[in-house]
Amino acid sequence: MNNSVVINTAICLPAPDVEALIQGRAIVAMSKNYIVPERQFALYPIDSSINTLPIEQYYHSNFLATAKTAFTQASAETVSVKAWVRCEKCEPLHNTEPLLALSPLTIWTIEALQEILRQRHNIFLLYLRVYQLPKLITLSIKANSQFIYLNEPLSISEAKPILNDRIFAQRKHQLENRQPPLHPELEELQSAIASLTISQPAAKQLDEDIKVFLGWSSEQLTNTLDSDLPWIQKIAKVGNSSDGHTFEKLVRRALLKLGFTGSGLNPDATGGAGGMDFYAEQPYPIVGECKATKTEKVTDGTPAQLLKIGMNHLRKVQYENSIKLIVAAGELNFYALRTATENQMNVISPETLQKLVELQAHYKNSINLLELKESLQQAPFGLAEDKINNYIDKVEQSIRLRSHIIQLVKNYLQSSGAESTGVEALHGAYFGSHPPQPIKTPEMHEILIELSSPLTGYLGRIKGSDWNSDRFYFLRDLPIN
Repeated sequence: MNNSVVINTAICLPAPDVEALIQGRAIVAMSKNYIVPERQFALYPIDSSINTLPIEQYYHSNFLATAKTAFTQASAETVSVKAWVRCEKCEPLHNTEPLLALSPLTIWTIEALQEILRQRHNIFLLYLRVYQLPKLITLSIKANSQFIYLNEPLSISEAKPILNDRIFAQRKHQLENRQPPLHPELEELQSAIASLTISQPAAKQLDEDIKVFLGWSSEQLTNTLDSDLPWIQKIAKVGNSSDGHTFEKLVRRALLKLGFTGSGLNPDATGGAGGMDFYAEQPYPIVGECKATKTEKVTDGTPAQLLKIGMNHLRKVQYENSIKLIVAAGELNFYALRTATENQMNVISPETLQKLVELQAHYKNSINLLELKESLQQAPFGLAEDKINNYIDKVEQSIRLRSHIIQLVKNYLQSSGAESTGVEALHGAYFGSHPPQPIKTPEMHEILIELSSPLTGYLGRIKGSDWNSDRFYFLRDLPIN
């Protein structure tokens, strides 16, 4: 439906059922009447249901909070209509229906389904494709039947589907065949953090990631901008100024952003513990100095101070076991460079630190601190720009490879019409896809497992009897910034 069309009828459903459809959490509703597939309706929430059970027994416990809120909103004098639906299938439910398999795939409890079938003997399960309306409309029609006529015709289009074609087809197939939910524990987690999403940006991001992974959403196709980017993008500018105190604070915040922890990383402190500009304890000790400057060269005093204060505060063994890092804007003079090199200190510019932290901000957890440690422990010491930039290049190459494999899965499934595929087929297609680098089949499988982890959620996985029989399907893109 590329052109806008007009409808003048709404289907009335319990407000929680409507909310579940709009959230992408559900793709079905219950109807007293048979509805011809392809019929289109506005989605009108009402504050009643066809079930006489209390709400606590009607909906699954992990949906109760949403259900109660939806009922409260639907009891107002006016009702917000946010979406329209097209009936894809109308399936009768009978008393013989195996409700134990159906209930976990819906928002309704087994008790609710049993009670409805006891009352009516059969009911219809509507498979509904849901689309957002271009703008929310407010109505005050009192519904006394399953369908109502709208006062004014409503223009609709398919421009904003709640779920894309592929995800809807997967969900429909799962429901038709009564296949069990793949990740019920994640559904519980999503319910547990839902109330935190208003006040906690991190919870909101996790909530969105879980919904995409569960197939409740297909919206998240681009990386969300990290709220820390404004201060991250000031690191180089402040480092190349005379504002040393602010630069120290930014460096400590940068190390925290990378994943380091420790009492010597308080970003609000005006000076480090024992005179050290920064000191991290986990996942390994790292001690250092900051030197902000506009034009002057960095003298021997900066590495000498790190050596003196580090030895005095940490003692010899602890200091020698620590990574030594200097973040300095100016060029090191001969003596400063010699002291840093001979004492295994790494010197990097504010620009390189900013580049490292920006990568972490754009691709969360992309910086592996243990791999970074390997780079910092290796010669050459002194000027460490090249080896840190080489590490950054390695991370970016790893991200490009993973983005390519995700796109490979997506394209392969679209061209083949399959719902999932195995590693052998993907490995065969990989070499015809202009790959960024050659990889072997076991390595590809390891990457596919990583990308299908609930913590990443770019792909889904159907576990097989062995690694070669695992099946993978696409969930969301990994865009390259």
